[in-house]
Amino acid sequence: MSSHHSVLVVGGGTAGITVAARLRNLPAPPDVGLVEPSDKHYYQPLWTLVGAGVFEKETTVRDEADYIPEGVTWIRDRVIAFEPRANAVLTESGARLTYDQLVVAVGIQLDWSAIRGLVGSLGKDGICSNYAYDLVDSTWESLQRFDGGNAVFTFPSTAVKCAGAPQKIMYLADDHFRRQGVRDRSRLIFASACPTIFGVKHYARTLEKVVARKGIETLFCHDLVEVRPASKEAVFRKLSAPVGELVMRYSLLHVVPPQSAPDVVKRSELACPAGWVEVHKHTLQHVRHPNVFALGDCSSLPTGRTGAAVRKQAPVLVENLMAFRAGQALPAHYDGYTSCPLVTGYGKLVMAEFDYEGRPAETFSFDQSRERYSMYALKAYALPQMYWNAMLRGRA
Repeated sequence: MSSHHSVLVVGGGTAGITVAARLRNLPAPPDVGLVEPSDKHYYQPLWTLVGAGVFEKETTVRDEADYIPEGVTWIRDRVIAFEPRANAVLTESGARLTYDQLVVAVGIQLDWSAIRGLVGSLGKDGICSNYAYDLVDSTWESLQRFDGGNAVFTFPSTAVKCAGAPQKIMYLADDHFRRQGVRDRSRLIFASACPTIFGVKHYARTLEKVVARKGIETLFCHDLVEVRPASKEAVFRKLSAPVGELVMRYSLLHVVPPQSAPDVVKRSELACPAGWVEVHKHTLQHVRHPNVFALGDCSSLPTGRTGAAVRKQAPVLVENLMAFRAGQALPAHYDGYTSCPLVTGYGKLVMAEFDYEGRPAETFSFDQSRERYSMYALKAYALPQMYWNAMLRGRA
C-alpha cells in the first residue's frame, strides 16, 4: 500500500498532466507518479459556448487514460492528506506515497453549498450554471425557455477559475434573446461582487462599451448569498455602503459558485492563510518546503486561474524543479502571464492577455482590446486542438 516516486504529481487536470508530460519529454526524465481518481478529462474553457448552444458538451470530454503521458505511473486514487515533513501523501485507499519532489496541481473547489438554497435547485426553474459538466446543459435550456423578465448573472466575492466566464455567457444570452425577439421585455443584470467590470483597464474600457451597447445593467459590490426558488428571488449581500441585503426577482439566474482551495490543501502545512498552496510567485517553489512546487488554480499565485496561465507556468515549474534536483539555483521566472478570451457575442471576442502588473502581454501585433471574429475563431476552434494535441502532450 505504499510506493515511492522521484517526482509525485498530485492532480491530473490541465496543470498536472501538462507538467507530467513535460517531465517525461526531457532527455533524461525522472520517475513520475501521478495521482488522479477521475477517468474523464474536461476542456472547461469551451463550456461557455456549450451553455450558449454553439457546441455539444460531449465535445469537451475525453478519457483521462488517453492523456496520461507514456512512462508516467497513474495512481487512480485521491490524496486526503499532505505530509511535507515526511515527504509523503496519504490517499483515500489507505496508501502512503513518498517522493523526492512533489508537484501539487489539485485545482479549485466549487463551494455550491455556500449559497443558501442553491443545492438541490441547480439546473431547475431557470437556475443554471456553466461551472460544471453536468449543469452546462441547463444554461442552454434556460436560455431557450426564457420569455422575458430579469436575467441575472452573478460573480462571487471569491477567486474563480476563468474570471471572464461569468460575463461571457451574459453577452451571448443578450444576442440569443435578441434573435428570439424577447430582449425588449427583458432586463439583463450583471450582479458582481467585484467593483468593476474587469480588473485590467486596457480591456475594461471595451467591456464597458459592450455593456452600454447591449443595455446591460451592472450591479457591482453585490455578492449572491441565498436563492429562494419557490419565489424566484435572489438575495445579495451588499459589500459597499450602505451595507445590507438586496432581494431581486429573477426569471433566469446564472450562478457562479464561490470557490476556494480544496479542503485537503486548506488543512495542510502547505497552505497560506487564505488556504492556497503557498509558493513563490516567480519560481513556483513552496516558501517553506523547498522540494514542493505548485501551479494552477490551487496555488497562491496572484494571477488569473486559467489554462493559459498554466501553459506559461508549467515550463517554469519543470525547469526550476529539475534545477532543484541538480542542486542548482532556480533559473526560470514566471511573470504572472494569463489570458482571458472574453466572448462578447456570437462571433465576437476580446483576447485579453496580461501579467502580474496588469500590463497587456499580447501575442499579436494588432490591438487585442477590440472585438474580433478572428479571436473568437481562435478560441472556438484552434485553442481546443492546441490543448488536446500539444499542451497536454507537453509540447506547447
